[in-house]
Amino acid sequence: MNARQPITRRRPAAAARLLVALLLAAGLGALTVAPAQAAAYRFWGFFTESGTSWTFAQKGPDQTVPADGTVDGWRFAVADESSSRFPRATPTFDELCSTTPKQDGLKRVGLVVDFGRAADSESASTPPEPTARCASVPTQASSTDVLKSVGELRIEGGLVCAVAGYPASGCGGEVKEVSSAAAAADTPVQLTLPGAATSSAPSTPAGQAVAEGAAAGTSAGTVVAYVVAALAIIAVLVVVLLRSRARARRGEH
Repeated sequence: MNARQPITRRRPAAAARLLVALLLAAGLGALTVAPAQAAAYRFWGFFTESGTSWTFAQKGPDQTVPADGTVDGWRFAVADESSSRFPRATPTFDELCSTTPKQDGLKRVGLVVDFGRAADSESASTPPEPTARCASVPTQASSTDVLKSVGELRIEGGLVCAVAGYPASGCGGEVKEVSSAAAAADTPVQLTLPGAATSSAPSTPAGQAVAEGAAAGTSAGTVVAYVVAALAIIAVLVVVLLRSRARARRGEH
């Protein structure tokens, strides 16, 4: 009977070590499936209006030749590679161009330029107010030509870096750490429209995809942390329980 006691004593310890190893492996597995944070950049995004929402343009502004009756949109913001910050208002073509007569050889293109928030700027400077207008341009004009109706453009390597002097420096630079203010959801804005008082605000805050993406990443990381902590606590409780039972068995013998 005594010869078997060492075997009885080793079994709880071996089982505890095995269980702890399995729990730690599960915790590490949960960490490996946590989504990686996408790189974020500060840049001018180019969009086209589709119905009552914005869509990221499929081509660059130099290669895009908008048709009469369409609306281009631009937004300066901090965004990651999988999300977009849209202009914070979605006026229709009629709201922008109903008072602009059509002329031979010209086309009318609605244009919304959103300079973003102070949180989007590199130095937290106050940006110009968003603007909207109806641009009358030659029929073969590109979206870059349409944008020039707002003011002078600073273009580097084919990338629009500044519109009407904003921002004064920088061009599509990577943002190492996105501030909570920059990650926050947008607040819709009202625009002064040609021939109209104000535009109606979008039903969904523009840029909500980025904020939700950031929130989802934070939420996922929090859940993983809780899972790992819970597994560690369970492992400790199991070890204590097995050791208690082992002591009880030794006492019986």
